[in-house]
Amino acid sequence: MKRLFPAPWLSLALWMLWLLLNLSMSPGNLLLGAALGFCAPLMMRKLRPLPIRIRRPGVILRLFLVVGRDVLVSNVAVAWGVLNAGRRPPRSRFIKVPLDLRDANGLATLSMICTVVPGTVWSELALDRSILLLHVFDLEDEAPFIEHFKATYERPLMEIFE
Repeated sequence: MKRLFPAPWLSLALWMLWLLLNLSMSPGNLLLGAALGFCAPLMMRKLRPLPIRIRRPGVILRLFLVVGRDVLVSNVAVAWGVLNAGRRPPRSRFIKVPLDLRDANGLATLSMICTVVPGTVWSELALDRSILLLHVFDLEDEAPFIEHFKATYERPLMEIFE
């Protein structure tokens, strides 16, 4: 069964999304959506990462809330920095963050967090996954930022995935 449906939930989601986007339950759309839900996961089976093994699921909710708070706080900070750029230009810079996280799923999650939080941009990951190059919109001192980044995002992800 796993050979025919490598990702059954994904197949179902693609089928339902097709029907939702077309706003039609006609036989043709039912068949096309089913074909999409069946074929897409089969063709992309090799692209799927290793199966996820979550070690501490309780940490997920805490990390979700922390990221939500940081998104709100960063939105205000970036907006304030943009509005006051004439008086005090932002101190944008690239910083190198040493990483202890090695799990591919954890790194993918970390990249999404960096994308969602305003004021930070994931720029580059070293080939050995040991250093992350991060662009920060406004930064006074690197050391406290790196410690905050590692404590707030990297350590919980290590608890979840490693």
